[in-house]
Amino acid sequence: MNTPVSSTPILRRTLLWSAAGALVVGIVAGAIGFVVGGWNGMWSGLLGVFLAFVFLAITGASILIANRWFGDPLYVQIFFAIVLGGWLIKLGIFIVVMIVLSGQAWIQPMVFFLSIVAGVLLSLVVDVIVLTKMRLPHVSDVELPSEAPEDHAPSKTEEKGE
Repeated sequence: MNTPVSSTPILRRTLLWSAAGALVVGIVAGAIGFVVGGWNGMWSGLLGVFLAFVFLAITGASILIANRWFGDPLYVQIFFAIVLGGWLIKLGIFIVVMIVLSGQAWIQPMVFFLSIVAGVLLSLVVDVIVLTKMRLPHVSDVELPSEAPEDHAPSKTEEKGE
């Protein structure tokens, strides 16, 4: 990696805060799920928050992984291949998890659904907080030339054609 990508600290902080927030929301969702639906409700709440965090973390993690190739001539292609691969992995995991969980008697559907929604809302709140607190220039990851060749007056030898 030649130079650090300016989005890397933001993504790292977002992932860390999201993990901490998911732990808190998971405890709350598990407790509410237990009150509403017993042990099955607790596990449904915990699983919903966990899945929401995993699905949202895959995107941030894939961007962080892809940023390791910044400066490579094929950076753009590598970046989009890794991020698209992360989305395809998320889609595959989502389909498998939903097929497996659809037939489970222990899932409390409303607790599961609301805990997923709470996990997604948590992620949005964390994103807003991190992005408003972090400082990032409007134009980043660009090196400007220190001086342009046309800024210098031609020398006497250049004017004579020598």
